[in-house]
Amino acid sequence: PPVPRLSAYPKQVNLRDGSTVTLRPMEQTDKDELLQFFLKVPEDDRYYLKEDVTSPKVIERWSKELDYNRALPLLAVSDGRVVADATLVRHRSGARRHIGEVRIVVEPGYRNRGLGTLLLNELVLIAYHTGLERLTIEAVAEREESAIQTAERVGFVRLALLPQHCKDSAGKPQDLVILELPLNKWYEWWQF
Repeated sequence: PPVPRLSAYPKQVNLRDGSTVTLRPMEQTDKDELLQFFLKVPEDDRYYLKEDVTSPKVIERWSKELDYNRALPLLAVSDGRVVADATLVRHRSGARRHIGEVRIVVEPGYRNRGLGTLLLNELVLIAYHTGLERLTIEAVAEREESAIQTAERVGFVRLALLPQHCKDSAGKPQDLVILELPLNKWYEWWQF
């Protein structure tokens, strides 16, 4: 697959409150700072992530196995510390090679400032320029409603609702929303 064009990074972006953060791809030397970032994310939020991001072994593996063609972690950094992690995951199998998945985690102090939307738009642009045709996002209904609304503002549509597909930490069933963005339509719309 085509290599993501990363010559635009590092890149400074302005948040809604006037503060700035730097966006850049994760590097191997970011492992300690990334672990500290995930430790600041509330346990209830981390519970729904696909891996135990508080495990130093998991973060060590991520840093050692960095492969931007498979998974591109884009970090938002402020004053030398990671405040958000946005990852574009590309499927490698032939049948799903044209599809990518987006995962974004923002530190609580940086939420509701436009950072999630900025990161989502960055990953959508990268995905488009690497030849992906579709992007998906999975989100827990009600629990991640603001993330769902942000994705819909960017152009994602609700593709499916999987009733009681996951459970919260107390064992209560939760619905899972799958959103999708056809990239050719998104790019045409954004160029208008």
